[in-house]
Amino acid sequence: MVLKTKSAAAAYIHGTDTSEQDRLALLNRLTNEPFIEFLELDERASVLEVGSGLGILAREIAERAPLGEIWGVEHSADQLSRARDSAEVPNLHFIQADAHALPFADERFHTVYCRYLLEHVADPVQVLSEMRRVLRPGGRALAQENNILINVFYPECPRFDVIWEKFAELQSRLGGDALIGKKLLALFKQAGFDQIKLSLQPEIHHAGMETFRPWIENLIGNVESGAAALEGQNLATADEISEAIREVRSLSERDDGSAIFYWNRASGVKS
Repeated sequence: MVLKTKSAAAAYIHGTDTSEQDRLALLNRLTNEPFIEFLELDERASVLEVGSGLGILAREIAERAPLGEIWGVEHSADQLSRARDSAEVPNLHFIQADAHALPFADERFHTVYCRYLLEHVADPVQVLSEMRRVLRPGGRALAQENNILINVFYPECPRFDVIWEKFAELQSRLGGDALIGKKLLALFKQAGFDQIKLSLQPEIHHAGMETFRPWIENLIGNVESGAAALEGQNLATADEISEAIREVRSLSERDDGSAIFYWNRASGVKS
């Protein structure tokens, strides 16, 4: 997902080309089901997704809540056009807008959520405050975000780990925050939410699981999407990036390899 930011310094790190769209579609397939369970939606609820990207998650929610009303807000025209083209669900709607200034009246929705978004925006508290504004009293806001440095492999992949740390630094230079997941409690408090709860969505993938290689390919896709910028910012050379990718791809071919990660989640209520 790509949201317009208040500062040109907060640039989207991944780009929107075809390979990145494919990676996002893969990430949705890997992570949607547990996130939908986390939302605990009523089938008649009015729901807003902020940063809806390709609309894959919003579509799944709309299909499971046919009596509800589902909206997705997205700034990228490319992603928005793909989401609209593939929608064909009567209760699903998309609109182009800035997450910092949502185009909805106060107290419009029962549930508002974002996922993989706050790490990219210029002002996360403003985005969460807007999410709170459009919530009805008693409504819930939910977020799921990265803290990418808790990524663990066995056998270890030291070359990839170095590039992964550089990737986090790159995102910081571009105005984002690859470690924002660990800050969700503070951000939700600053945005005025009550009854805040933190939780984790684990990603455990190992040899013998169908998801092992796809998960590794998702990680590789992240690095590939930022490769030119990593080189341009003198954070890594092309050879270092290639060696890192080769190392972790070799891990995915092993019969004893594993990869462990978790997403940080938060929910809050508008009193």
